[in-house]
Amino acid sequence: MNAGDLFRTIRKRGVLVLASMLAVAVIATALFAPVIAPDDPSAVVLENKFAPPSAAHPLGCDHLGRDVLSRLVYGTQTSIGSVAAIMGIVLVLGFTIGTISGYAGGAVDSSLMRFCDVFLTFPTFILAMFLIGVLGTGMVNVIIAVALTHWAWYARIIRSMVLSLKNRDYVLAAKVAGTGRFKTVVRHILPPIIAQLLILCTLDIGHMMLHVSGLSFLGLGVTPPMPEWGVMISDARQFIWTHPLLIMLPGGMIFVTVMAFNLLGDALRDSFDPALAVQEDIR
Repeated sequence: MNAGDLFRTIRKRGVLVLASMLAVAVIATALFAPVIAPDDPSAVVLENKFAPPSAAHPLGCDHLGRDVLSRLVYGTQTSIGSVAAIMGIVLVLGFTIGTISGYAGGAVDSSLMRFCDVFLTFPTFILAMFLIGVLGTGMVNVIIAVALTHWAWYARIIRSMVLSLKNRDYVLAAKVAGTGRFKTVVRHILPPIIAQLLILCTLDIGHMMLHVSGLSFLGLGVTPPMPEWGVMISDARQFIWTHPLLIMLPGGMIFVTVMAFNLLGDALRDSFDPALAVQEDIR
């Protein structure tokens, strides 16, 4: 291994380690929010209005005297929790419809893909806004709306994976041996695509999080006083010139979280896909 190869290896592993540490830190913050947060994130104490950082309030207080650090920590829980729920719905719908479409083929495939095209026709954020307008605001409706704007993309990708695998020799051998369709999918088609799904999910976490925060910022998503980064930015808009930290802190949390999962997804892609790693080495 020459010096260039060594540098590239260290760089790739360094990015993976850094991204993993950031992602784990964000998830741990969400899981242990009640332990980490020093105060009730929704407690209004007007005497502490715009209080500067102190031992009691390390990042100060907002315009209602609420502890900013506590709201950031619980905002992590809100964001990660909502994205986890969205991802769960998307994977169930996308995998079910994509697998049925790719494995069945024919009229079933054509009909399901035309149904997917209906959702893929519109920009995801615009479609999410429309669905929120129909369903109403609130965390549950945000999860449903964002999930409905993403599942069709996953269904198409999973369908293409199934199409590339269903005519492999080992899958055909399982069919000849009399293995049922469900067992064939679970034993022979699902395992090879798990790694690709992991990469796709990791790369899409940031996108979903931006959707949730964007909808909340516009007043269409999570409603106050629930702590959420988009809500915090929206509440602090009128104080941007006098107290810019109230916007910079939740904005920074969104940036760091999205960057961490994007870097993690890129690093996982390079690790699981040797062809991409070779192409990058050539460049």
